[in-house]
Amino acid sequence: MSTPAPKAKEVTSLVPARMDRLPWSRFHWLIVVGLGFSWILDGLEVQIVAANGFAKTLGMGPVEVGLAGTFYLLGQVCGALFFGRLTDRLGRKKLFLVSLAVYLVGSGIAGLSFAPWFFYIWRFVAGAGIGGEYAAINSAIDEIIPSKYRGRVDIAINGTYWGGAALGAVASVVFLNTEIFPQDLGWRLSFFIGPVLGLLLIYMRRHIPESPRWQMTHGREEEAERNVDQIEERIRNEGKEVPPVDESKAITVKEYGRVPFLVIAKVLFKKYPRRTFVGVTMMVTQSFLYNAIFFTYALVLENFYDTPPASAGQYFIVFAVGNLAGALLLGHFFDTWGRRRMLFGTYVLAGLILLVSAFLFNADVLNAGTHTAFWCASFFFASAGASAAYLTVSEIFPLELRSQVISYVFSVGQLVGAIAPTLYGALIGDGTDRTPLFWGYVLGSAVMMFGGVVCGIFGVSAAGKSLEDIADPLSLVSDAEAGVTSGNTSKR
Repeated sequence: MSTPAPKAKEVTSLVPARMDRLPWSRFHWLIVVGLGFSWILDGLEVQIVAANGFAKTLGMGPVEVGLAGTFYLLGQVCGALFFGRLTDRLGRKKLFLVSLAVYLVGSGIAGLSFAPWFFYIWRFVAGAGIGGEYAAINSAIDEIIPSKYRGRVDIAINGTYWGGAALGAVASVVFLNTEIFPQDLGWRLSFFIGPVLGLLLIYMRRHIPESPRWQMTHGREEEAERNVDQIEERIRNEGKEVPPVDESKAITVKEYGRVPFLVIAKVLFKKYPRRTFVGVTMMVTQSFLYNAIFFTYALVLENFYDTPPASAGQYFIVFAVGNLAGALLLGHFFDTWGRRRMLFGTYVLAGLILLVSAFLFNADVLNAGTHTAFWCASFFFASAGASAAYLTVSEIFPLELRSQVISYVFSVGQLVGAIAPTLYGALIGDGTDRTPLFWGYVLGSAVMMFGGVVCGIFGVSAAGKSLEDIADPLSLVSDAEAGVTSGNTSKR
């Protein structure tokens, strides 16, 4: 006779409530800087490649440059899927250290490339590291940041991507200037900026604790409580008052190990099909638009407006700063006006402005400066919406599969978006015919507006709510399981 499996230990925990009621502190700034700067690295990487300073050295044309972007995006997909599952199984901290190390190696070796195929391989590796970051970092941030600040903080952190893009633009202006560096050396040096910054981030991340929420649901309640105790003590040492905990917010959970794929499928398509549809739509639409414009903007400036490669970076600095400003200035309203209203507004406005610019571009009434101004205006709204897409996906699904769901939805978005650089590189051509690119811009604007409408109709109201109130953890013990006859769940 087989021995029945031992029943998983049940614990009643206040960890989520304790984390959510904390005041803002230097500890939270450590989280913002130590984890959030990953997006600076991503923006830096994409911008350096978009400046295509390597193209002449490696003998690459517009389609090949677009293909380099596609390999990077495919790497992100594979990295997100691989590291995302490990993040839910092994913890947030282990994986946000490993994924960053993978990025450092891939980016550094790409700077030593001697042929397109070699460049593609290591761009893929660098992308895999960044893809892993998307899964691990978004999970950790949302589980550690108090619910009151989660929306604006997550959006601002994801928006720092554009700080990296601006840094990459400045680097391109310097390193692609042949009066300063030889053509074959400057672009190679630019690929080492990210790894240098990454080494500093690895040092900072060693001081960031594991997510107490993850520990709570993986049989490590004592470690979770100890971590929260230490965080509270750090905040008190800053002279801030830590408010008392609302005991009614305690939840009873049991250890939940690896989540089977069948369970994940049931959660995505049976329990939360509307949320899955919203998440996939948000990721696909913003990814397609961003990759279409961002990876090819330099080709547009060079082929249609005769802008030198080194000068293209100067135009982009303004574009990147506008994107960063959008995430920083609009993020607050996602917590006050709500997710659905802001997602609808930002997506639709971004698409409408791009549509206007498409007609003006086709009429040949724009120049490099005015076209960049339209991009800046459109992506002021798009940057906040795209950042909120990552926020939304990471907060509307159960804790035990959060990283995996982020990786799945992110991967679908990137797989669709990975087509954009190559497609738009082909639409640009040699710059003699505007019509193909005009229709490409019309397509991009329509895709973005469709995403906004879906968010407005089917979006989830999550502003200010605890993650456990938005989606019950899989490990949550119901009152029926706990032997309680009231019929309510164990949220007290």
